[in-house]
Amino acid sequence: MTSSSYDARPDRTDAPTRAQESRAQLDERFMQNAIALAHYATRQNEVPIGALIVRNGSIVAAANNRTVRDQDATAHAELIAIRDASAELDRWRLDDCTLYVTLEPCAMCAGAMVLARLGRVVFGAWDEKAGMAGSVGDLLRHPRLNHVPEVQGGVLADECGEMLRQFFEMKR
Repeated sequence: MTSSSYDARPDRTDAPTRAQESRAQLDERFMQNAIALAHYATRQNEVPIGALIVRNGSIVAAANNRTVRDQDATAHAELIAIRDASAELDRWRLDDCTLYVTLEPCAMCAGAMVLARLGRVVFGAWDEKAGMAGSVGDLLRHPRLNHVPEVQGGVLADECGEMLRQFFEMKR
């Protein structure tokens, strides 16, 4: 960035420190990381979905879709991030973690999120065709399941949705 587009004065007091960031600001910051992963997926000819898992303000796992690369229908960004976070933390329960993903989870991913006992799920764009966090169904908050994570949808939804629209427009 050039100095004309960014005010780097050290005396600015209106910008919050990390400790002062609101939950919404944190969600947007981490969603930006997920968006960067989704852009990387596009360059790899994958559907642009990025996911990351955060614990205590630090990213413990990050992934993008790899279904084409791996020739694996289950290689969704969310599942890869869950596997990597479990390996990194050496445990399958992720109840003190938040998963950020650029698109509302599908049934497979939502099921994995419940099984991993994720404490919180934050997603960007809504998926009216396959979303299982409120669009088609709501597996994440199903009252009969043994775990119900906190869910926040629509974080930077326009940016996440536009990225997907552009990707599929290029494919047509």
